[in-house]
Amino acid sequence: MTRPAARGLPKPQDMFDREWEWSELTAFATAEGAGPRLGVVSGRRRQGKSFLLQALADATDGFYYAAVEASAAESLHLLGDAVARFTGAVVPPRPANWEQGLELLFGLAKERPLPVVIDEFPYLARNAPALPSQLQAAIGVRSERHRKERPRILLCGSAMSFMGGLLSGASPLYGRAGLDLVVHSLGFREAAEFWGIRDPRLAVLVHAIVGGTPAYRREFVDDDVPDGPDDFDAWVCRTVLNPARPIHGEAPYLLAAEPDLRNRSLYHSVLAAVAGGNRTSGGIASAVGRKATDISLPLSVLKNCGLLTSEPDAFRANRTTYHVAEPLITFHHAVVRPETALLSRRRGAAAMWEHSRSTFLSKVVGPHFERLCREWVEWHADPATFGGMPIQVASGTVADPVNRTSLEADVVVHGAIGQDQGILLSVGEAKWHKVMNLGHLQRLRRILELLEAKGVDTRHASPACYSGAGFDPELRAAESRGEVVLVDLQRLYHGS
Repeated sequence: MTRPAARGLPKPQDMFDREWEWSELTAFATAEGAGPRLGVVSGRRRQGKSFLLQALADATDGFYYAAVEASAAESLHLLGDAVARFTGAVVPPRPANWEQGLELLFGLAKERPLPVVIDEFPYLARNAPALPSQLQAAIGVRSERHRKERPRILLCGSAMSFMGGLLSGASPLYGRAGLDLVVHSLGFREAAEFWGIRDPRLAVLVHAIVGGTPAYRREFVDDDVPDGPDDFDAWVCRTVLNPARPIHGEAPYLLAAEPDLRNRSLYHSVLAAVAGGNRTSGGIASAVGRKATDISLPLSVLKNCGLLTSEPDAFRANRTTYHVAEPLITFHHAVVRPETALLSRRRGAAAMWEHSRSTFLSKVVGPHFERLCREWVEWHADPATFGGMPIQVASGTVADPVNRTSLEADVVVHGAIGQDQGILLSVGEAKWHKVMNLGHLQRLRRILELLEAKGVDTRHASPACYSGAGFDPELRAAESRGEVVLVDLQRLYHGS
């Protein structure tokens, strides 16, 4: 993803990508002006938030405190120790409560704007529920003392349900933050670069398992990267299917780490249903053996936690599809979880993978490839590709009453042409494992005919085929005549 160049402090040399995030953080941390300011940094686990904030503290001589799961009294004790290390005090201060703790932190910024980072803030708030209110009160004070103190307070956390509500309308901190930064996973192109994978087919396969989470390469597989396409199967067996590697147990932990979840078995079942190909609330409910009304809360909670995403159908406003946000969770529930018994046996990984590889390709890689194609349109496709600027990219379903079926379009592009907004620019189909031919183009033309019959303006809409296996000569000839847009793996990773 192309991001603007960083402003302010130079980015550390050992930091990959994150130009935009670094720019926003440094601008916030070094901003002049009187009084305290508040920023919030959130994102799913393992995306590099702590790395970013530690680097910021190092670059600005700021204060960094990482909270741990502890009682309120112990947390205050640890805070005092951290302040003593930062200031060089021989005797650590001992705040008796969080009012005194906040006074201690604010006092660090008497001489200059100073970043004050509180990492894993949800740990503190869990045992001190009044802390957000106390922080709001401290920020809101307009005394002479507070005009002279200029802390740039940054609260960070991975519990997305908590962090998402920290600045909501019901929160004491609503309207108080000058920065609300979400650290996302790396884009698929950046992830391939980060892993050092040049073969685009191998890049898709690896991304379908580990996504764009930076920590998975460094800490979780110890820089074990597949040595080419022929090494992929062996790499899967020695990493994600290997109980001795931390990445093997990471997917269940991502759910367990969310403090607000109850009845985790139901949440696991919902994630397994979505990973298994059930995308609608009705399909998910049927898969878990519940009524649709019974799973509305779990779906909402999983969305708030950042573990599920929802996407409105491009053509049916009353239809929403759900997707697992973290590829590793999809892989776990579609491939690993059903074969736990086989994996527990000695040498079980190779036998299990041989048995499950087809499931991986159909239930994991196929849908994942479709999502990468939509991401390509959003972030990398040139406006000239579809004759306009893409605004919304989704999948869509169109009823075919003549044939008594529904036709699905994997990549539906709405965009802007001139002053017109929301024009249909393209309907596309994505196939990971099939060489696409004129039959696929005819299917897309049929979708456009059905849409036109329903009154949709299709004059600017181009059929598009996305393939991980390539296109036959007749379809290539149709491309040369301007009848279809073709996107292969090379274009997906390197073209526009």
